[in-house]
Amino acid sequence: MTDRAAILIRPEEPRDFAAIREIHRLCFGRENEAALVDKIRGTRDFTPALSLVAEREGRVVGHVLFSRVCIRPPEPKLPEEAGLVLAPLSVHPDFRNQGVGYELLTQGLKACRQHGFSLVVVVGEQSYYSRFGFVPARPKGLEVSFPVPDKGFLVAEIIPLPAPGIKGVIRFPPAFMDVV
Repeated sequence: MTDRAAILIRPEEPRDFAAIREIHRLCFGRENEAALVDKIRGTRDFTPALSLVAEREGRVVGHVLFSRVCIRPPEPKLPEEAGLVLAPLSVHPDFRNQGVGYELLTQGLKACRQHGFSLVVVVGEQSYYSRFGFVPARPKGLEVSFPVPDKGFLVAEIIPLPAPGIKGVIRFPPAFMDVV
């Protein structure tokens, strides 16, 4: 195991963009996730402090993006709620299994709380994300408008909400639909 203290987590800077693109390309074997990050940056759903890089010895080795989503409640008269979606998360293949992803998510969720967001959704592996507090989202009353298996649609309540919590259909930023 590598010393996690040697991993610096910080908001991305323009000088990081090429490294971020390359990390996503290497991790996913395609351009979609890199294109998603580029598209989200130019929208109101982007919060610069929630696009984080992991740096080790001056080299960007990982990236995570949290972008805004709207949650349309089941009752039409109620206002939409704001939340976040975690996507994408990538660690350079040379730095996997060294705590980089763990640090990105731990520090990223902390930054999300500091910005006042109460929940984060992700489409991903429950076996990985459960250690960060993610649980299946549908039993919590959340839904998406595209097909996602129950076990892969997850939510973390990062600021405790009064019962019954936030329920409704999550509306992803249009950039997600452009690159899927």
